[in-house]
Amino acid sequence: MSVLKGKKILLGITAGIAAYKTASLVRLFIKLDAEVKVIMTPASKDFITPLTLSTLSKNPVHSTFYSKEDENELWNNHVDLGLWADYMVIAPATANTLSKMANGTCNNLLLATYLSAKCPVYIAPAMDLDMYKHGSTKASLDKLQAYGNAIIPATSGELASGLVGEGRMAEPEDIVAFLKNDILEKLPLKGKKLLLTAGPTYEAIDPVRFIGNHSSGKMGFAIAMAAANLGAEVFLIAGPSHQKIKHSLVHRIDVVSAEEMYIQAHKYFKNVDIAILSAAVADYKPKNIASQKIKKKDTTLDIALEPTKDILASLGAIKKNQYLVGFALETNNELENAKSKLKRKNLDAIILNSLQDKGAGFATDTNKITIIDDSLNEKSFPLKSKKEVAKDIIAEIVLKVK
Repeated sequence: MSVLKGKKILLGITAGIAAYKTASLVRLFIKLDAEVKVIMTPASKDFITPLTLSTLSKNPVHSTFYSKEDENELWNNHVDLGLWADYMVIAPATANTLSKMANGTCNNLLLATYLSAKCPVYIAPAMDLDMYKHGSTKASLDKLQAYGNAIIPATSGELASGLVGEGRMAEPEDIVAFLKNDILEKLPLKGKKLLLTAGPTYEAIDPVRFIGNHSSGKMGFAIAMAAANLGAEVFLIAGPSHQKIKHSLVHRIDVVSAEEMYIQAHKYFKNVDIAILSAAVADYKPKNIASQKIKKKDTTLDIALEPTKDILASLGAIKKNQYLVGFALETNNELENAKSKLKRKNLDAIILNSLQDKGAGFATDTNKITIIDDSLNEKSFPLKSKKEVAKDIIAEIVLKVK
């Protein structure tokens, strides 16, 4: 999955011949499942039509604060546009616009939106050779970079004037690659490795039957996606689950039994920075597994059970620098039981959810949690979707492992 999936990108287009390439740029963003809105300077319409860009972006194109032809049209709010965006890209950025941006000039909708934007801004300069090399242009670029903007370097090649040299706007594919790489490098969990267990375990009684539980794996899979979206390389050890996940940073390892999960957890634990054990592991397993299907009889059936290995406690006993997080699903004395588990198993944090809370627990799309750290500080969250809960969990962990 691309880091741009679901992101809101505001594309600013200024009056340079390279504006014709923005049709391809919009199309590339859309193909990566980003949402795109376009702001054009009035003069840029001489190089590419708003109709082309609105068709490709599936959004209206903005150019002025209001339409002089339609006095009933609503004002285009530059503040709202700036707050809407996750990322702003200005391509092409002419020498004229660069100078205005650097010096705070605000005489069109694009410039007003740039000055209002709270998101990262990426600037792709485009102009002729001598303009690009001029000291004033360099001063503008240096000032804009000092303000925290990212400059996508112009490339060398044949220019509109017929000269060959620097000043050519980076190709749309290179602009997209620059954004993706820059975003990945700045993600808070970039370079971190995370072990995650999710779903139930099934403990065989015979070749047909097993002991299991109602865990769907939804919470664990949501945590895996949230962590990967922040740059972590995730090793997801999943018990039997119908959940699916697709992300280049998530490695799924499928297991069935508690013993298999134990083996895989220990295999990966020594090389990770963070471990979150959200799986609902069976506490007991049949002492003897029948080699043939057990036939139904009129009398009762007694099955001797023995404890499974405690994966969480075993990792807590050997942890060094890993940040270890467990889950506690409780039905009574919730806080006391969770805090006891936190200390007994040598955890750095534990995530409590209670089956007494409506909308929390197995197989639901929502959850309600309290995070308790190793100093017994509690932080409670309201009922949310499991995707939002996952983001809350990862956000709290990021604060601890920076």
